[in-house]
Amino acid sequence: MWPAVVAVAAATLSWGGPAGADTDPSGLPEAIDTILGDPRMEGGAASVVVADARTGETLYQHDPTARLMPASNTKLATSAAAMQLLGPEHRFSTDVLAAGRVRGGVLAGDLYLRGTGDPTTLAADYDRLAADVAAAGVHRVDGRLVADDTRFDGHRQGDTWGADDESSYYAAQISALSVAPDTDYDTGTVIVEVAPGRKAGDKPVVKVTPPNRYVHLDVRARTVAADGADGVTVERAHGTNTITVAGSLPVGGDTAKEWVTVWEPTGYAAAVFRDALAAHGVRVEGGTRLGRATPAGAARLATHASMPLRELLVPFLKLSNNMHAESLIKAMGHKATGRPGSWADGTAAVAGYLRGAGVDAGKVRQVDGSGLSRKDNFAARQIADLLLAVRKAPWYADWYAALPVACAPERFVGGTLRSRMCDTPAAGNARGKTGSLTGASALSGYVKAADGRELVYSVVQNNYLVDSVKPLEDAVVVTLARSTAQKATAVLPKSVRAVPAAERDGGLECSWRKPAAC
Repeated sequence: MWPAVVAVAAATLSWGGPAGADTDPSGLPEAIDTILGDPRMEGGAASVVVADARTGETLYQHDPTARLMPASNTKLATSAAAMQLLGPEHRFSTDVLAAGRVRGGVLAGDLYLRGTGDPTTLAADYDRLAADVAAAGVHRVDGRLVADDTRFDGHRQGDTWGADDESSYYAAQISALSVAPDTDYDTGTVIVEVAPGRKAGDKPVVKVTPPNRYVHLDVRARTVAADGADGVTVERAHGTNTITVAGSLPVGGDTAKEWVTVWEPTGYAAAVFRDALAAHGVRVEGGTRLGRATPAGAARLATHASMPLRELLVPFLKLSNNMHAESLIKAMGHKATGRPGSWADGTAAVAGYLRGAGVDAGKVRQVDGSGLSRKDNFAARQIADLLLAVRKAPWYADWYAALPVACAPERFVGGTLRSRMCDTPAAGNARGKTGSLTGASALSGYVKAADGRELVYSVVQNNYLVDSVKPLEDAVVVTLARSTAQKATAVLPKSVRAVPAAERDGGLECSWRKPAAC
């Protein structure tokens, strides 16, 4: 049963006031029950666990074994398993190899670009690889450019990922070879910038980053008068690399900026690399072939190594990067089996890690690495058990440091929590992983109480109808930050303005709205 709804209109709730009365020495159960009784969760489901981080003692639980959609809280399991199974120093490599002899600057054979799943490779990295090929004395390739993405299987998108998300940057296709357009490392995407023309009637000025000939622009948008409508859509058509820019921009208006996925990221990487080779004076006579394994004995001409995993965790967890999660899942699957990395083998490897860490993996369903799938099911109990278990791992300090920090203003410190719980005892104190899908929200992590105790918390909420229940998550964490072993009083959650249906985004966390709102 849900606790009684607080007898205060939701629109008047604010931080700072205690609510309810203590009925036991600490009052913590009553305090959190009060928060969960907020009208915004009427008819919804919540699984909540709070534990003492040092002793593991459960201090509060509400439906702790209810399996709900965890959204991006799934990344807690994925990232911890990757640190254990791949190791903090794991680096993805991208290699260029020659299948044939090089004489007089001519490669008599094919040139191979081989990837192992690096989700952070930039166009500049492919440029350096091309420069190294030229420096190795190759100026012409008589054969083809072959893109070897066979480290991973050919399944590009995860189970139950929405078709309407296909061109959205957070649902990019997964390949062992891809390109990230900037240092947010949203691999498999391009950035499209649309600026108004000089006068009404002009086509807007459109820029694609990185510059490439793999995607094609269909610009239907127009510049309108300064007082005209301001609204542009940038979308890729299914099964193609045609990006349509539609709508209007007023003269003198701001530049619109959108991250858009590509169709078949292996071809994208090959196209960017081929252009880089040409820029460094290396001519490839043959065409481009995708998905062929590099033959044994091919000579390595150049290599690029990614940052180590312990550093990759920062953009991965701070910005909740889905493609990083999926690359790690497939990399774990490959390491565990020797087969091309797959979601099935990768999630099985995560389950094995969870069992070894003392988490009941039999009560978890995980089908991808990021939590984008609506088939993922975790209960707060298993998430809290994981948060307790990882504290003993030798890599815990790096993993903990990569979690977003409440109200820390720098994007690569505060991440998806940088605008939350400000002006409260949780600011700069609470660390946690956010999660957001339509009708699903989660926040799990660590917070220090007012008496110095470190607490573990996991709050997973599903099936609500309001735009967001994140104020309730924040209220739980702030209540914990204000609490002592002797006393806890509920901090009432902030009100949320009524959001018109046309403006709703399903409560997506801020990093999922580009340009980043957090």
